[in-house]
Amino acid sequence: MTGPLAGIRVVEMGQLIAGPFCGQLLGDLGADVIKLEDPTRGDPMREWGHQRPSGESLWWSVVARNKRSVTCNLRTEEGQDLARRLALRADIVVENFRPGTLERWGLGYDELAVDNPGLIMVRVSGFGQSGPYANRAGYGAIGEAMGGLRYVVGDPSTPPSRVGISIGDSLAATYGTLGALAALHERSKTGLGQVVDSAIYEAVLAMMESMVPEYQQTGYVRERTGAVLPNVAPSNVYPTNDDLWVLIAANQDTVFRRLAQAMGRSELADDQRFATHAARGERQAELDALIAEWTRTLDGAELEKTLETHGVPCGQIYRAPDMLADEHYRARNSIVEVEHEKLGKVAMQNVFPRLTRSPGRVRWVGPSLGAHTEEVLVHELGLTAEELAQLRHKGVA
Repeated sequence: MTGPLAGIRVVEMGQLIAGPFCGQLLGDLGADVIKLEDPTRGDPMREWGHQRPSGESLWWSVVARNKRSVTCNLRTEEGQDLARRLALRADIVVENFRPGTLERWGLGYDELAVDNPGLIMVRVSGFGQSGPYANRAGYGAIGEAMGGLRYVVGDPSTPPSRVGISIGDSLAATYGTLGALAALHERSKTGLGQVVDSAIYEAVLAMMESMVPEYQQTGYVRERTGAVLPNVAPSNVYPTNDDLWVLIAANQDTVFRRLAQAMGRSELADDQRFATHAARGERQAELDALIAEWTRTLDGAELEKTLETHGVPCGQIYRAPDMLADEHYRARNSIVEVEHEKLGKVAMQNVFPRLTRSPGRVRWVGPSLGAHTEEVLVHELGLTAEELAQLRHKGVA
């Protein structure tokens, strides 16, 4: 194992996205992540994704990368005993079952911490481990709705929209990871672990900027505004003559002056309608129309080159093919190719964030179901081959 978390052992008991993305992040940074999966079907993520070449989930290859798959039926006493023994040797346990589930299985934090007081447990759930909603079913989409994100996403002429990725789950997992790292640091001083309680709705709420005090202090409720932020101009997507969209962000006074020069309209920077941030915000639509009229005269490459020459922040709206073709992506290895036993080389996003001295890396893609069961249970936990065979016969492993 390499990376800043080499030597840290994680037992992942979750499934789908909210817990497993936390495990992915820890594994990316070098932790040894042992993923426990139901012996019959495994994590449902093995079946997810729009495209499944040769029946293989490409999403699984990403979210389960760098993990070791061990089959273990947590709904059986024998499976719970195996999980307990693995947790005894772990630094971190990650789970995203409904609150109370682990307690019913005898795997709650209080039980596990008796024999492993330094254990850290990341608990990702829809509404957290306490409060009147704690026991509600809570997927990421619900957290996005109740955390405030859904209401402000989309065009004002349409119902609330969703972001095209599972952002609520991923945010909760990211905050869960942040909490785990903070708890590891605290443990280095006290020797004691603790629970990291990461609720999806609160992870979304944490990203909502000044939405709450804006209402509490002034009664202002943010509404959907489509591609723009109200009163921040110019900052929008603009069309080109080759049917591309380029985002231009020139809302600062000095940057807007440079944009006006790039447009051949230097006088706009001194025009009282657009000379200040407040004035541009008041005439946002009028200004966007002027800029779009100019961008339509150029193709995407010409527009980007002109803006870059004048020091105006800009960028095309990228899709996957654009990312794979981009020279900056290639120079920084933002996307890597990892060998897959059935699909050959699979391209995926690289480990992030980057560390200069002890970087993480993608060591392998999501493994086949139970690929590491014998390695972990026999060679590391100490079961005999006969004991493992019996557990497999009983549907435990």
